[in-house]
Amino acid sequence: MQPYLISQPGIRISLAELIEMRHRVREVQLFSSPSRRSPLIGLHHSKLRGRGVDFDQVRVYQAGDDVRTIDWRVTARTQEPHTKLFHEERERPIFLMVEQSRRLFFGSGLMFKSVLAAQAAALIGWAALGHNDRVGGLVFGDNEHYEIKPRRSKQSLLQLLNRLVRVNQSLHTEAVADRDTFGVALRRAREVLRPGSLVFILCDERALSDSAEQQLTLLSRHCDLLLLPLSDPLDHALPAAGLLRFAEKGAQLELDTLNPDLRQTYRAQGEARQARWELLAKKLRVLMIPLSTQREMVEQLRDYLNAQQPVKPK
Repeated sequence: MQPYLISQPGIRISLAELIEMRHRVREVQLFSSPSRRSPLIGLHHSKLRGRGVDFDQVRVYQAGDDVRTIDWRVTARTQEPHTKLFHEERERPIFLMVEQSRRLFFGSGLMFKSVLAAQAAALIGWAALGHNDRVGGLVFGDNEHYEIKPRRSKQSLLQLLNRLVRVNQSLHTEAVADRDTFGVALRRAREVLRPGSLVFILCDERALSDSAEQQLTLLSRHCDLLLLPLSDPLDHALPAAGLLRFAEKGAQLELDTLNPDLRQTYRAQGEARQARWELLAKKLRVLMIPLSTQREMVEQLRDYLNAQQPVKPK
């Protein structure tokens, strides 16, 4: 059996699982449609960078619609407020940057972080394709990266998902990683991405080095970003499990997880990583949706989007 066909739910991802994710797109409104506004509408509509808009249709006015788009002629005829809908020229590429490295090959929750990243990337990819956008991406691991040029085709997305599965299936704990795989991948993305692209970045929460932060800042000047840092509960707090011994390539480490100073220091490091991501998102004025292995991926996205929905007046 070829390694990329191995199925270990929660530990390894399969192509069938990523293809099946297309049926869950309807559970999460990532992009707007004529009848439904996405809370992430600003990602796809606010910074069109010179592109035009075309009239699409008229519908009944809804709370939150721009009053400047009210169609007064139809409103007068029907005696009910109506608003004009427009659609943008579909020329904005959607680019998925997905990490599949050794540091993601871990999880104490429902799944490994590498599986969580792959599932989220597949869901976003299918949603973008259903929105008639061009989809491509970059899958990066410990010492390699693979690029798929954005295209408006199912075959192109399947090519990206297949590459994602192959890299995921090759993950193992003995891999030797470059020091800054995330920064290298971001530099490559800056070389190949067209200005105005919408970039979804799925990476380990621990990947944010000084170099990576600099590359994200440069990338944000020409593209719109959505940051999705991935974490596991054990990234933020040690279990009270007594003395733990770790060994790797001849080196050994002992940790007394009942030591209160050690536990506090470990927790503080996790909180500092989270705060750094939040500060960066605020500085770059981009959206961030942290994802955890502790909860189901679609449920986390749905909760975030529901929290962004405008409150309807009573």
